[in-house]
Amino acid sequence: MSILRRHTWVMSLVVLGAVIAIWEYLPPAMGVPRFIIPTFSQTLDELLRMYRQEDLVKNTWSTALYTTLGFAIGSALGAALGYLLGLSAFWERVLSPYILALQIAPKVAFAPLFIMWFGFNDMPKLLVTVLIVFFPVLVNVLQAMKTVDRDMINLARAYNLNRIQIFLKVEFPSTLPSLMAGLRIASTLAVIGVTVGELVGGNVGLGFLISFGSGQANAAMVFNAIILLTLVGIVLYSAVVWAEERLLHYIPKAQG
Repeated sequence: MSILRRHTWVMSLVVLGAVIAIWEYLPPAMGVPRFIIPTFSQTLDELLRMYRQEDLVKNTWSTALYTTLGFAIGSALGAALGYLLGLSAFWERVLSPYILALQIAPKVAFAPLFIMWFGFNDMPKLLVTVLIVFFPVLVNVLQAMKTVDRDMINLARAYNLNRIQIFLKVEFPSTLPSLMAGLRIASTLAVIGVTVGELVGGNVGLGFLISFGSGQANAAMVFNAIILLTLVGIVLYSAVVWAEERLLHYIPKAQG
């Protein structure tokens, strides 16, 4: 580990310690009640209680599972449609107004509709997640397909490559960085989609615990659920970054 990286880690830990100290001692010093801002130790105590009494592991697993499923399905659909529209300028012009309208529509507004259609189960939060994840991947892929070097495509045609070969050997590798950028964005939005579904009509998951905790004026429960949601998002984002580093290892990195 380099000296710069070591210093970065040390400073990050110092900042974390300072934040925890402020969190622990400032609210009581200012007379802020527990149901508004619980201290760090109170939040930890509540986390243990949630583990024992609120099925914390089950709720966290449910959120993590549907975050991953929604991300995978939404990303696959967005990438597939982005590539198909990128290969056909005619269908892109035909479908673009409808895609734009659906993209502009607030995705969270679909959650109550999905609940009316499918009931109070896991399907609405999965569909909301797919819908939220779908568009960043679609837009990134479609835009990348428009910017593929035409000279490379003409060169491939000169070597008698067919349409599928041109896509696999020229277009797909050229658009892979934009696809991975869209996946990084989608990985953060997937947590939002699952949380919205659980808040609106879920009966399990971290979003459900947020709704339940707020109804009980239990701020510590809400804090813990938010922190765990953040950790789920960080894990998913880190997995995408890990995959990106291995798929795009040939791209030189900027030197800090």
